[in-house]
Parts: sequence; C-alpha cells; structure tokens
Amino acid sequence: MLLGSIEAGGTKFVCAVGNEDYQIKDQVQFPTTTPAETLQKTVDYFQKFEIDAIGIASFGPIEIRQNSPKYGYITKTPKPGWQDTDFVGYLKKQLQVPMFFTTDVNGSAYGEYQMSLLSNEKINSLVYYTIGTGVGGGAIINGQLLGSAGHPEMGHVLLKRHPADEDFPGVCPFHQDCLEGLVAGPTFDARLNTPGKDVPLTDPVWDILSYYVAQAALQSTLILRPDKIVFGGGVTSEEFLVKVRRDFAQLLNDYVEVPALDHYIVMPAIQNNGSATIGDFALADQLLRS
Repeated sequence: MLLGSIEAGGTKFVCAVGNEDYQIKDQVQFPTTTPAETLQKTVDYFQKFEIDAIGIASFGPIEIRQNSPKYGYITKTPKPGWQDTDFVGYLKKQLQVPMFFTTDVNGSAYGEYQMSLLSNEKINSLVYYTIGTGVGGGAIINGQLLGSAGHPEMGHVLLKRHPADEDFPGVCPFHQDCLEGLVAGPTFDARLNTPGKDVPLTDPVWDILSYYVAQAALQSTLILRPDKIVFGGGVTSEEFLVKVRRDFAQLLNDYVEVPALDHYIVMPAIQNNGSATIGDFALADQLLRS
C-alpha cells in the first residue's frame, strides 16, 4: 500500500509518498505559485506512483463540510490568486483516489498524535499550534479531529494585552488583539523593524510574546483539557517555551492539575517540520480503513 501526503503551504508544497508504517519513500517540494501551476505539479508528481489514498493538509481557510457545495475548496484566503480554489476537485478529477482534506495544523496535530501512540505514550488528546508567518491551531480529542461546522481558527482567539504592549496595533487585518495579530512572525518587523530571527531571546519582546502564547495554552487547557500542547513553527524554540511555561504557570495559578510543564507544553516530536506529512499518511490510511 502506498499513501500520499500533500502539505500545502502558502509558500511551498511538500508532496510525499509513504508506506503503511508512515515511512517516507519519496518526497518533493516546490514553490506555491498559481493554483493551476501548483496543483498540476502536484498531479504530475503523484501520477508517477500507484497511490491508494492521499491526505491533504492545506493552508486556509478551507471548506471541510462534505455536504457543502464548496467542500474541498480553499475559500477566503489572503493568499493572492487562491481564493475559491477547488483544490480537492481538481486533484480527484485527475488522480481518482480517495482524499482526506483538512487544515495544515490539523495535519500536524494528527501527526504528533500518531507519533505519541507509536512511542507508547498514553494520551487521548493533543493540541497543536504553529507560530510562523501566521498562527493556527488544531486539536485531537479522543483520537478525532475537532470541528464539524468548520475547522477551528485557534489563531484568532482574543487575548488580554500585555501592559507593555497596549499601543501595538497588531498585524491581523480582522482582529487587532488576536493571537495571530500579536505573536506571528511579522509582529517583530512591526514592533522592532527587525526580523524575528535577528531578535535575541534577551529582548523584552519575547516576554510579551510568551505572555500571549501562555494565554493560548491556558485557553486550550481550560476548554479542552488536552494531555499535551505542542508548539511548532518558525517563531517557536525550546528556549522560548521556557518563558511560555513560566507565564502559563503564573496564569493557571494551580487552578487545575496538569502534567509537568516540560512534558505538557512541548516542541514537536517529529523533526524538520514533518508532523503534517506523518499526519497526512495516517489520515489517508484511516480513510481506506473506514
């Protein structure tokens, strides 16, 4: 059996082929250009293999309701040229295999969940956030992806402002005070005129960001009570999560019991941003077995 994975990002597509053990057998990546060019490159790649099913983890927003006439579409994305793109329809017409369609962060969440199971870690639920150019989140509850009326938009929850950050307008065009608007990578340029990669962890801006990220972890903890919260993406590092755990502990104030924080608020277990690929394989596999 061969399983396919499409990690569809706003900057690049990563396509892979793997086996039933979720081991990558072949992989390719290419820039995200126009829908026609990018989706055709995807088709050309998978036509080289006898694929049984494909898992797709896409940037969004996307339509995941199968009873919607726009199921499988990328919808109101800010990515130029990709609004109302029939992603799944285009691929199915040419590849004619079953496809599981979800968000990029849901794919990563499912990959991290599967890795926990393969490592004999006894968990039933997990929340995954990616903090990069944007911020998104996905959740696995009792082994199932969260969301039926649509996929979660955990990057756009509203937050309490840090006292030293009250004048910052935020970078989200929809919500000034949302998680994405306050902690995404572009906020470094907006606040400091400096890319995040050039800002040392000793800069006070990291304490502002950790306060916001800790609030997101607190919300997930109190609403979903997951076994683990994973933070990935280009803004995240183990050193940054030390600050997040500190602020989380202060905000939680021992109100509910959680695991030891260095096991509860963690970096991805799958290296090199590979969580979505493993998650896609597992979702494609699940689709074939359902």
